[in-house]
Amino acid sequence: MATKPPAGDPVQDAPQVAPPQHAAAGLPAIGHTLKIAQQQMGLARTARTLLKVNQKNGFDCPGCAWPEGDKRHTAEFCENGAKAVAEEATLRRVTPAFFAAHPLADLATRSGYWLGQQGRITEPMYLAEGSDRYEAVSWERAFGIIAEELTALDSPDEALFYTSGRTSNEAAFLFQLFAREFGTNNLPDCSNMCHESSGSALNETIGIGKGSVSLEDLHQADLIIVAGQNPGTNHPRMLSALEKAKSAGAKIISVNPLPEAGMERFKNPQTPLGMLKGTALNDLFLQIRIGGDQALFRLLNKLVIEAGGATDEEFIREHTHGYEEFAAAAKEADWAETLTATGLTRPEIERALAMILASKRTIVCWAMGLTQHKHAVATIREVVNLLLLRGNIGRPGAGVCPVRGHSNVQGDRTMGIFERPAPAFLDALDREFRITSPRAHGFDVVRSIQALRDGEAKVLFAMGGNFVGATPDTEVTEAAIRRASLTVHVSTKLNRSHAVTGRRALILPTLGRTDKDVQASGKQFVTVEDSMGLVHSSRGNLAPASPHLLSEPAIVARMARAVLGETSKTPWEEFERDYATIRDRISRVVPGFQDFNTRIARPGGFRLPHAPRDERRFPTKTGKANFTAAPVEYPRVPEGRLLLQTLRSHDQYNTTIYGLDDRYRGITGGRRVVMVNPEDAAELGLADGSYTDLVSEWKDGVERRAPGFRVVHYPTARGCAAAYYPETNVLVPLDSTADTSNTPASKSVVIRFEPA
Repeated sequence: MATKPPAGDPVQDAPQVAPPQHAAAGLPAIGHTLKIAQQQMGLARTARTLLKVNQKNGFDCPGCAWPEGDKRHTAEFCENGAKAVAEEATLRRVTPAFFAAHPLADLATRSGYWLGQQGRITEPMYLAEGSDRYEAVSWERAFGIIAEELTALDSPDEALFYTSGRTSNEAAFLFQLFAREFGTNNLPDCSNMCHESSGSALNETIGIGKGSVSLEDLHQADLIIVAGQNPGTNHPRMLSALEKAKSAGAKIISVNPLPEAGMERFKNPQTPLGMLKGTALNDLFLQIRIGGDQALFRLLNKLVIEAGGATDEEFIREHTHGYEEFAAAAKEADWAETLTATGLTRPEIERALAMILASKRTIVCWAMGLTQHKHAVATIREVVNLLLLRGNIGRPGAGVCPVRGHSNVQGDRTMGIFERPAPAFLDALDREFRITSPRAHGFDVVRSIQALRDGEAKVLFAMGGNFVGATPDTEVTEAAIRRASLTVHVSTKLNRSHAVTGRRALILPTLGRTDKDVQASGKQFVTVEDSMGLVHSSRGNLAPASPHLLSEPAIVARMARAVLGETSKTPWEEFERDYATIRDRISRVVPGFQDFNTRIARPGGFRLPHAPRDERRFPTKTGKANFTAAPVEYPRVPEGRLLLQTLRSHDQYNTTIYGLDDRYRGITGGRRVVMVNPEDAAELGLADGSYTDLVSEWKDGVERRAPGFRVVHYPTARGCAAAYYPETNVLVPLDSTADTSNTPASKSVVIRFEPA
């Protein structure tokens, strides 16, 4: 039987700390999965639901975007995927009576954990101007309020339309179509805060902002470098792919400031031997200082060039541009500076070089540890340089592998959720719908917050996600949100964004991935694109949490009809009635989706074209893959300060907090902890178990403080610290962003410690 949600916020004043673990998954993961699922769903619903996760006739996990192979396991999910499913398929409900009992001021004091544990929202809710709590509202009235606010704006560019990576292809396509028909390219999305740096670097260097590898490539690789990523918590099913690669003879290098249990040993819960013994994954762990990755890859590139006969001269000659300029810059790489930037030793780097030179097929995987720095784009370009040197793009078992987070974040971008759309996309959209899309670039996430702060934007409509919880500079962001005239959130569950509102606010409850979606033409399905460019269907199997829920496509279609009225010739009602009609339009607008409805009917879906991978054709401005030669950067930290990276706990997915433990790191019962190397702690006078305030330092001179963190002596890289977000988002300056991509630099925060 499912349990009731917590009545009060759990006390987190005294988290317990044990030594970190050295293996991931196994029996503990199974036990924790079943415990969480039983609490949220009960036993019968757990079995009925989890056996449909990531199956060809089931629904796509609402967690990460890691792909599935053609052959599926009966249990095709990981621990954190099961948590995501359990929280969406929960039997707990948030009804209008809940909001009557909990005014906005009360909700604003609650933790993200408590809010999320309350369950599924059952009816549209409205916070009127001057009111102290949400009240139930009809769908018709809700869309009327949105129309009132949007049509009263002086310019369409005063509206912001944010998208979470959970949104399906069909909903995302309609959402961007509505925004552009309304008259704006203000389409910020969660990618702006994570892999925007990857897209920026890859578009410039190889001509497409997506990874170039498949699961099969991983299985065939000789060497896999995993940089700035923690698969054991953030993408646990990736561990199975790494295990299979190891069994075929691959070597693995992990580059990360913290040792992570999943990269040390993976206890595969799918096999008895895996659960008992497991597989050691790392062949080499490079415990790099935060932000030192560009310097590392630049030196490795110099050493590859100097090795003699180690570069793929034919590939460089036939398929690349800019080699001479890059090689000249690489030759300037300095051992002493690199050792300072990275904190590594010369033998460690030489061992990594030997593994690179011994590999004919190399893949580099990365995540936020590379993308959330000022020099993130330059770092990823340097990774591409390494692969280009040895011809490791466009051959089996080799390539770039940015590991995306949310389950359809890549698909949303493919569908046109982008503030800087390509002219060719807009031309195709305009031809298909006989509209005139705006050509001026819109606002990304950071610019959206600045626009709200400065009065340039007045309405925020969020299609999923937790905008307030995910964004940087919490106090600035919350103050900016409160200046809005209207905030609207399409949501399944409560989060911090529902407690920080504009003068008026709406919560629009929607169907989840696990829910059956029945429209006027019958049962519907939606589609998603995974991290490796595979598009497949997703069909929920549970009765919706409430008869008052609408699907995301239905919400967009009804909003469009209310706002655009008779002036719109787009068949919004038809799109709501039958999602196949949306896919027909996608097939004529988005490259690679021709004959969409026929191809998506095939079990497992289809793979999108990728010119560098498929043809060794690089659609860049030069027509070739581009070497680049940016100056090497790395963070300089003043004496007495450390460099903080924000990260997730194991009981967390993005800003959703499933529990208060971080099992692999040995931390239980609380989240306000800061992990500090014992030697750094000794120099700074930080005793293990003591409490401290974290204060960030940036060039604007503004004090940003996160109070009351327990010090945990932890084997981080020297000079570095780590703490969980969203609690530490308050420390990240809004204007501290990556060059080119404008992604918040959440992995490069200079902090000092003050007594709590």
